[in-house]
Amino acid sequence: MGKILIVLLFLSSFCFAQKTENDVIKESVEKLFTGMKNADTIMIRSVFADAPILQTITKNNEVKTEKLQNFLSSFSKLSKNDADEKIRFESINIDGDLASVFTPYEFYYKGQFSHCGANSFQLVKQKNVWKIQYLIDTRRTNCNK
Repeated sequence: MGKILIVLLFLSSFCFAQKTENDVIKESVEKLFTGMKNADTIMIRSVFADAPILQTITKNNEVKTEKLQNFLSSFSKLSKNDADEKIRFESINIDGDLASVFTPYEFYYKGQFSHCGANSFQLVKQKNVWKIQYLIDTRRTNCNK
């Protein structure tokens, strides 16, 4: 009886320890925000594909494209905990080596609410690692706080 219990505990812990593809994708996206919060440009860079596209929809409904180097540079000037983007995973869709992730967010700068919006990520699986190929977001201040 004792051996059966040990085997069952082992098997159940193994089953619960298995990460789903959704979990791995979430980890890649969360790593971006951990890097931003820590002002760690190396961590931030590590989550992006080689030639990513970063865009923002402005309040004038224009699409503004930002180079990754400029994005990284903006965080290199910050201190740890200056930028804190709190996200919520609303949807993750996967087809082979392509994933689409939608995350509404609230952004805090030096502890103060700044703005909110939503991020839309397109990730690609390269060498068995999910990388952000495309990121577009909205930014607004009327967030029904």
